[in-house]
Order: sequence, then C-alpha cells, then structure tokens
Amino acid sequence: MGIAKHGAKELDLQQLIQEADMGGRKPVGTAKTILFLVCIAWSVLQLWYASPLPFALRIFVLNDAEMRALHLGFALFLAYSAYPFRKASPRDRIPLIDWLLAAMAAFCAAYLYLFYRELAARPGQPILLDMFVAGIGMAMLLEATRRVVGPPMAIIAGLMLLFAFWGPYMPDVLAHKGISLNKAVSHYWLSSEGVFGVALGVSSSYIFLFVLFGGLLEKAGAGNYFIKVSFSLLGHLRGGPAKAAVVSSGLMGMISGSSVANVVTCGTFTIPLMKRVGYPAHKAGAIETAAGVDGQIMPPVMGAAAFLMAEYVGVPYAEICRNAALPALISYIALFYISHLEALKMGIQGLPRAPGSTTMGRLRGFAMTVAAMILLANAVYYGLGWVKIVLGAYAMWAIVPALILAYLAILRGVSRQPDLEIDDPNAPMLMLPPLKETVLAGLHYLLPVVLLVWSLLVEELSPGLSAFYATIALIFILLTQKPLMALFRRQAMPFSLVRDGWDDLMHGLELGARNMIAIGIATASAGIIVGTVSVTGLGLVMSELVELISAGNLILMLLLVALVCLILGMGMPTTASYIIVSTLMAPVIVELGSQTGLVVPLVAAHMFVFYFGLMADVTPPVGLAAFAASAVAKADFLKTGATAFFYSIRTGLLPFIFVFNTDLLLINIQSWWHFLLVVTSAITAMLVFAAGTQGWFVRRNRWYESLLLLLVTFTLLRPGFWLDFAYEKYQLEPPAKLFELAQNAPVDSSLRVRIEGTSLEGKEIRKTVLLPLGNEGDAKKRISASGLSMSDFAGRIEVMSVSLKSRADKAGFEQGFAVTGVETETDRPDKEWIYIPALLLLLVVYLLQRARPEHKIVARTY
Repeated sequence: MGIAKHGAKELDLQQLIQEADMGGRKPVGTAKTILFLVCIAWSVLQLWYASPLPFALRIFVLNDAEMRALHLGFALFLAYSAYPFRKASPRDRIPLIDWLLAAMAAFCAAYLYLFYRELAARPGQPILLDMFVAGIGMAMLLEATRRVVGPPMAIIAGLMLLFAFWGPYMPDVLAHKGISLNKAVSHYWLSSEGVFGVALGVSSSYIFLFVLFGGLLEKAGAGNYFIKVSFSLLGHLRGGPAKAAVVSSGLMGMISGSSVANVVTCGTFTIPLMKRVGYPAHKAGAIETAAGVDGQIMPPVMGAAAFLMAEYVGVPYAEICRNAALPALISYIALFYISHLEALKMGIQGLPRAPGSTTMGRLRGFAMTVAAMILLANAVYYGLGWVKIVLGAYAMWAIVPALILAYLAILRGVSRQPDLEIDDPNAPMLMLPPLKETVLAGLHYLLPVVLLVWSLLVEELSPGLSAFYATIALIFILLTQKPLMALFRRQAMPFSLVRDGWDDLMHGLELGARNMIAIGIATASAGIIVGTVSVTGLGLVMSELVELISAGNLILMLLLVALVCLILGMGMPTTASYIIVSTLMAPVIVELGSQTGLVVPLVAAHMFVFYFGLMADVTPPVGLAAFAASAVAKADFLKTGATAFFYSIRTGLLPFIFVFNTDLLLINIQSWWHFLLVVTSAITAMLVFAAGTQGWFVRRNRWYESLLLLLVTFTLLRPGFWLDFAYEKYQLEPPAKLFELAQNAPVDSSLRVRIEGTSLEGKEIRKTVLLPLGNEGDAKKRISASGLSMSDFAGRIEVMSVSLKSRADKAGFEQGFAVTGVETETDRPDKEWIYIPALLLLLVVYLLQRARPEHKIVARTY
C-alpha cells in the first residue's frame, strides 16, 4: 500500500480505494478502536467457522443458517459504521444515529441466530415480532446496499420487492398473482430462499476466507513482490512498463477481489513509468484499467464469483477454475500483445537495464529459476505422496514439520537478498532490479499460495478448508518473517520485531473484514433479486421477452443478453453484478439456445453473463476502474474509459466464442494433444485478433489486411462453423435407442436429447438438452444419477420426474416431456483441419506486409 504515496500528489489514492471498497470513514479515538475490534472479531469468527476445531472440540458449532445470520450481522454493523450516509457526512467520526442504525441492523440479521430454535418450530407461520424484525431488516438492508454497493443495486432490489407485491397490477406480460406479507416475510428473511440464500451462504463459507487470504498476502508484502518481479523480467522490453503492468495486474488479480484495488495498487507505479517511456496518459491508464479489470476473470478468486458459480452450476469449485483458466490466460496474452503493438506504432523503448546485466544472463537466470521451481514442485508432489502412502493417517505429523523446515530454509536464502523497497516511479531515473535477486527475495510468499492450490486440486479439500489452511500458513509467515530475517542477518534484538509482525497480522485481519463489507451486503441484497425470480417466475418472463425481441435469432439473442448484462453491471462490484445477471440472464441463454438446437452448457452460459457484467467496469460513463486509472494518469476519464473499452473488446469476444466452441472452457478435451492444440490455436487467434483490431501486424495494416486477420481469428476460434456447411454435425437416432446409448456412453459424458412437451404456462416447447450421465451401473441407473426418472411405454420415452435443483433440472428437463430423439455425432473430418487454410491465409498477410518497406519511427525517449 506504500506505493500509493507516490505518483499522485494532488489526489489521495488510498482514499479512493477506501471509499470504493472499504467505506469512506477513518474515525479516530474510541470509534476507531470499536471498528477495529469488530473487524478482528469478524475475521476470527470466520476462521473458527472454517476450521475443524468446532467439531473437534465440540464448542460453538454453527450450522449454515446460524453462520449466515452472524455473517450478515457483522456486515450490516460495519456498513452503517464504516460507510457514511452521504458524501458530505463526517469521515473522522461516526454520528450517534449511525451507531443506533448499525446496532439495529445487526440485531435484525442476528435474529435468526438468537431465535433459531423458535423459528425452526414455526416454519411458514411468522408471528408479529418476526414480521416486524423482517420488515425493519429488509429496509435497513436496502439502505446499507445504497451506502456500500451503490444506488443502482438498491434500486433494482427495491423494484424487485415492488414487483413481487404488485404482481396483479403489472402489464399482462409481467403479471403474476403477487405475494402476501406473511409469504414475503417467510420467503425473503426467514428462509434460505431470499436474503439468507445461496449467495450469502457462499460469502460466509468461502469468499471471506479468500478475501482475507488476499488481504494478509498484501500486508505480508506479496503485492510489491509481484510488481518488482514483473518489472525485473519485462521492464527492459519494448514498452516494458506496459507489459509489466499487464503481468503484475494478472498476478494481483489472482488474489484480489477488487478491480479498483488492482488498478490503484499496480497503477500508481506502472502508469507513471508508462507515461515516461512514451505512452500517452489516456493509453497508459487504459492499459492498466484493462489489466486490472481482467484480474476479475483470473482463477482462483475471479472477484469472488468463482465460488458462487460453482454453487449455481452445481459443479466442484476446481472445475470452475479449470473452465475459466484458458479464457483468462489468452485475454491477458492478447493485452500483453496490444501493449507491444502500441509500443511499435509509437516507437517506444523499454527501461534501462541494471549495470552489467545482459540479455543472455537474464535468460539464463530466469531459466535456472524456473527449472529449480519445477524440480522443487516435483520433489514436493512425489515426496508428499510417498509420505502419505507410508505413514497414512499420521502423515500430517511429518508433513507439517517438513513444511516449517522448508520455510526456514527458503527464508534463510531470502535473508541473503536485499529487501524489496518500494520505488518512486516519478524519480528522475529508475534502473531495473536484477532478475535473480528479485525473484529470490520473496519466494516465501509463494508457500501459502502453493499450499492453497495443493489443498484444492491435489487433496481436493473444500474451498473453505483449503483457504483456512493457507491462511494459517500465511499468518505464521506474517508473525515470523521479520524476526527470523533479522536473526539470519545477525541483526541486534531480532525478536523485538515480533510486534511488527503482530501489527501486520491485526491490520491484515482488519483489511480482510473491511474488504468483505461490500461483498457481504451485495450477496444479501442479491438474495432479494434471486428470491423474487423464484417466487414470481420472472425468469420465464425474461426468456419470453428476449425471445420476442430477438425473433428467434440466436446471435441477436446473445447480443441482447450481453447488452442487458452491461446495463445491469454498471456501478456494481463484481460479485453483485454476477449474481444479478446470472439469475436473470443465464437461464435465458440455456433455454433459448436449446430451443434453436444449440446446447449451451450451464457453465458456458454463466461465464457469458459474468464476462459482460464485468465489462461494465470499463464502460463509460460508470466504470470506476477507468476513473481510478484516469486519476492516477491525470488523463481525461471518458477518453481513458473509451480506450480501455476498445482494448477490452478481446475479452468481450470470448463469451460469444465459447458459447459455440466449448473447447475454450476445456470441456470434453480428449487428450493431451487435443489440449495443446486448443491452447495453441486459442492463443494464436487472440494475438491475430489484437493485430487486426490495433491496425498493426508486421507493418501498419491496410484495411483488407485487417479484415483478413479478423477472418483468421474467427476461423481459429470457431473452426466448426465452416465445416458445418459441408457436413452435418449430428444425426438423429430414434428415442428407443436412448437407453442403449446411455449404457455405452463413456465415463463423465452426456447425451444430446431432443424433448418436447407443454410447459406449465401452456406453451408448446421443443428443445435440445444435454443429459448428464452417471459413471456406474446400467442405463437407468446412469440416467437417474442426474436426478431424472424416465419410463418406456412401447417405445415412447417420457420424463416421469425431475429432482429439484438436480443436474437434469438445471439442464432443462421437465416432468411430462417426451423424448423425440437422440443426437449422435456423424462421421466427419475433425474440425481442426480448418486450421490449415486459416494459417495459410495468415502467412499470406505476413508475406504481404514483409514485402512493404518498413516505416521508420523516431523512438520515444524518457
């Protein structure tokens, strides 16, 4: 955070983060102490809840409903005490009225914890006190939403409540029977269908721990480490500061849940350096904006949306990370290339190397560092595997001491390197830090990250428990790194630095809690929207409206959904935006796509709406990330935002592609060769797209060359489009073959099934859906594993029942529908053969440009 002291003399950028993500108040005296203690208490409670200790000690064991109530209680208390009523309200103190409102709001939320047994004894039958507390709680939640998340979400949630009550008075297309006050109280506040629903449950179970982990990692110094490593590795290249900005923002985005914090933390260092080497102010701000916002699509956190997506889609969290990895990677690679093309167009050079540094030396050092990390990773993987096999249940007693010894050994090596000081980007001259020393100076920061990834992907622990173990490891590092470093360096009184580590820990716990206020309030408020959709059937109305406007045209339907997501996402944090757009629009894509014969996997639909909800962060006139970057760059906000939006078109292209080509989400990858081909073609396509849209490949593009490059991009990303003109992709098998095909289908596969029937609204529906199959048993058992029961009456296959919220339910099966056929793939050439003419066309463009004389550009200096 010390970086923000430089780069903006007239603007307090830390205050910008404070107001955007943690509340605008910085009270003094007793109020400051109370806020601090409440934040610490919230963080400690979440660590206790995530740990195995409550069950091991049988003390203070909380179920999901009780924890959600306490979680929202803390969030509401801090919302009223940390966020002022309006901009003109005092920042250095908390008015008495806000103390009273904070206490009242916290009580309304904690009411479900305090009277849990009584409420459980009268489900659906609220008494007068229940109704009074729920009514006050709903009103106070809406006001907290206005303060913390912003007026747009508070207005949407309020309109949803009005829509639920005024159903009979709505226009015909929106009309419904409405709900009573008793029903509203039970549905929205006293059950798990509204405010205390899935979204708040994910916030209390998973998101808090990951946000806390990111806050503690930042306090430990990892943010500065990521920036320094990026600059030492890339700063000497053409346009190096911009490339380092892209990489460092990607690394920060992996652990951060805030695009504004990404932009300001990295941007206060990278933007002045970009300007110094020759980037115009608005382009420097735009590159940082695009990089900071794209951090929200980077696994494992994805702006906290990854955990919600796992719950909504019904797949493991690790699966969501796998689906999101390739689109995020190629998006960042394309932005890296865009920064390079901009440097080429303007003749921008990089920063000077340190004296005595050579290219070969840097490459050799980098290669040795990577090789050492690979060897260490393999030693850890196979070593731990051997220990677990030999010691079994007692393996932990050997692994934990081994990790401590490894930490001590790494820290001893780190102590031999100079500390990573925070540089002033506005200094007259800045030499690049040496690569080897910079990488080695912070290796211990990677230990908790590796532990987190190991727990999630290898041990396959729950996200909450994985984050708990990684956070405990990080707390240990925070408390010990400074005294141990001083001890290894033989400094006087090393253990006096324990107090510094304790202060860092306390402030990290406070930072994690304050960063969670907005997410806790947003997920609770989004529960109002989710509850309204479920109780009124609004989702079906949205589908009908989009279908009516698009007239059944699939591309127009996707464009309409993207536009709605952009509008709904404006002015909202990532988590809130995702909940709203996924609730309203993701089912629209799945349903309307199935009716046109396009089977869209549920995860692809959720990724589509998530990406476009996120694009609102770079879309003027609301994009807060663009505003933060323009403030750092001292550039025009609208110009910065428009340029950032232009750079982010590559991110907006991806959702349209992976709806049609799910290979990009690594779905149904058959082999390692298939995986490598998908990754290589996707990266190539995005680089070509960047060249086509930026107007520069080898030389400045002519208009027809840009068109040819865009054609190559489309072909590489969606090769099946051209093959479909010559060959049918699927052939229709009779319904009677369903059970035979299900019996012989591979493990972890699905069948494309055509179904038709009459919906509850009396509408005739024909659609194609995916039938997910179980892995064991006969055909009926594999089908029933998805939550589906089918019957066979003389060759007519009908859906007898669909389990609520099962995989079959989410896929679009409905009770009473009949199977009209099963689609199987035809025998046709692999779509990857289309890559050959696309690459030949790319070669033609390359040769055309190489044949032209190079346009001399005067190199920019700094």
